[in-house]
Amino acid sequence: MASSVPQESTASLEAALERSSRSVEVMDEDVSEKLREIMRDGVAEANSEASTNDDKKANEVKQPRKEITREVMPVQTSSSDEEETGEKKSIDDGFVDIEEEEVHVTSASGEVDSMTALRLKRARTRIWSDLRDGIDLKALARMDGKAARDEVRTAVEEIARFRNLDLTPLEMAQIAKECGDDMLGYGPLETLLAEDGIADIMINGPETVYVERKGKIQKTDIKFRDNQHLITICQRIVGAIGRRVDESSPICDARLPDGSRVNVIIPPLAVDGACMTIRKFTKDKLTLEKLLEFDAMTPSCAKLIMAIGRCRVNVLISGGTGSGKTTMLNCLTRYIEQGERVITCEDACELQLQQPHVVRLETRPANLEGVGEVTMRDLVKNCLRMRPERIIVGEVRGPEAFDLLQAMNTGHDGSMGTVHANNPREALSRMENMIAMGNLNIPTVAVREQISSAVNVIIQVQRLRDGSRKVTHVTEITGMEGEVVTMQDLFILEIIGEDDDGKLITRLKSTGMRPKFWDKARSFGVEKLVLDAMEEAYG
Repeated sequence: MASSVPQESTASLEAALERSSRSVEVMDEDVSEKLREIMRDGVAEANSEASTNDDKKANEVKQPRKEITREVMPVQTSSSDEEETGEKKSIDDGFVDIEEEEVHVTSASGEVDSMTALRLKRARTRIWSDLRDGIDLKALARMDGKAARDEVRTAVEEIARFRNLDLTPLEMAQIAKECGDDMLGYGPLETLLAEDGIADIMINGPETVYVERKGKIQKTDIKFRDNQHLITICQRIVGAIGRRVDESSPICDARLPDGSRVNVIIPPLAVDGACMTIRKFTKDKLTLEKLLEFDAMTPSCAKLIMAIGRCRVNVLISGGTGSGKTTMLNCLTRYIEQGERVITCEDACELQLQQPHVVRLETRPANLEGVGEVTMRDLVKNCLRMRPERIIVGEVRGPEAFDLLQAMNTGHDGSMGTVHANNPREALSRMENMIAMGNLNIPTVAVREQISSAVNVIIQVQRLRDGSRKVTHVTEITGMEGEVVTMQDLFILEIIGEDDDGKLITRLKSTGMRPKFWDKARSFGVEKLVLDAMEEAYG
């Protein structure tokens, strides 16, 4: 059990450290000069390498880390006079200011000793203060990612030696990594971004960070120094793709260099501090085989989905947030024939098509003057002039629904899109509502006729309460009866019960219904896949 350190011991340690800090104040200029020498040596070495291998250097310059480094703004140094008079401090001064707080002693069972923690905190503060004052960020930006991090590590080691800081090699490496992440990367987020098991990162202010692992949301111990530190990281991310987030434009969608999707919202709209949500890009491309391993569907359902992807059936993938719609869309696109011309329209590009003839389009927000916006509807309309064979819309959520239906009805068979809805019937209602948003003044019956003739299949996916993601329906649109769109289920999920570990026991079963696209499946030579899926219903 942890116990508190006697107040007088902490006070004496604080006083000793304060005297040590004052005694080395005169060395600040020496440290800065030493760092400048290190930087000059590093830049000279980088320039020497560049002169001997121009082609290699040219490729390295394009690394994403470098682009991010250029976004780092030099930090102004606050003098002690400014701190005493209460003038506005720079972004990083919050890191330098040490709050006097009670520290807890730990036992050998794994808690950190309070005096060690205080020593490391002081060392980090001293190193960061010297580093930000002495290092040349512009010179750092001209190096590739690895060389720049090596330069930061060398500078950290030099400061620690010059200041006679008592640090173990492990502590030194950790501080160097933290400084490198802050100056060249995404700060505290680097650890989470590097972890493969994380699907989503949710930042609810500088001190509250959640992640999703294996379908479960968990709180982490990751923290930012303050709200401005978090905003700086947000600005670095969106700035890398030419966008901005500030008080005049407090909402922004962006993506990381690896394709991860990012949403940022900052004060005054975010009351408790800046918020950022990151949907991580999956390095290992998910396939239907992988989804079978995760028990997201049955083998017979997978065969039917393969046939749907191959025989140019128009598909809507429906589901809630985080249910796996984009994953399913990626799996479907794998069965598009190699020679087809495919055009994708997305708010932030995240689809991973493997075909060689693919054109990727992305929307653009308006600038500060409110002009220059390119909407999803603009992209879908333009697609029709680009001679597409298939059009894929990453997420249908507005009047572009009408243009997608028009494309499906005018010879662009095999087009696909995703929509937010909880079941197939609701997906059709959502399409109706989104078309109404465009103020096209089309009668409801005409809209429903358009939907029934354009959309062939709806694949419903859902994130269940145990965290698992499942296909719950494969539903076919069969036509109209009066003013109602008719449909039939080809596969439907049943929830049977729950095991001792809280996992739901489910069964995805075939209804045995013959799909309307049977003739199309025969023309593409995939009728056996459809037959196998149907026969499961009869054992």
